[in-house]
Amino acid sequence: MALTCPERVRRVPAHFSWIDHQLVRESSYLKQCDLGALALYLVLVTVGDAEGLSYYSDQTLERMLRLERAQLLAARRQLCQAGLIVYEQPLYQVLCLQKAPAQTAAVPRAEQSRSTKEILQHILGGGQP
Repeated sequence: MALTCPERVRRVPAHFSWIDHQLVRESSYLKQCDLGALALYLVLVTVGDAEGLSYYSDQTLERMLRLERAQLLAARRQLCQAGLIVYEQPLYQVLCLQKAPAQTAAVPRAEQSRSTKEILQHILGGGQP
């Protein structure tokens, strides 16, 4: 198949960024999010580092996406509920996509039952499981 515009063939950029094809193939992701949430997801995927982390402020995201505060909060909530991101102020983490997103929503660290210290103590043999 011939390219329509060969002088503008897409190349993988030198900086890190990607959008997983499962976002479209697993249509339940798209069905759980409105346009504001999908726009926020696009920004977070684009600006996140290799681990999916970014620290963009609400004010910056509102300005970039032309969203009101309530719209941004709703978009963030939708992405969290869909299992696409975790937000722990001021940090966003874009999550890997899984086969059953509605059943695998990540639990924020603040709601986990054991602390990092407890887990490390257990691993190092100094604590109870």
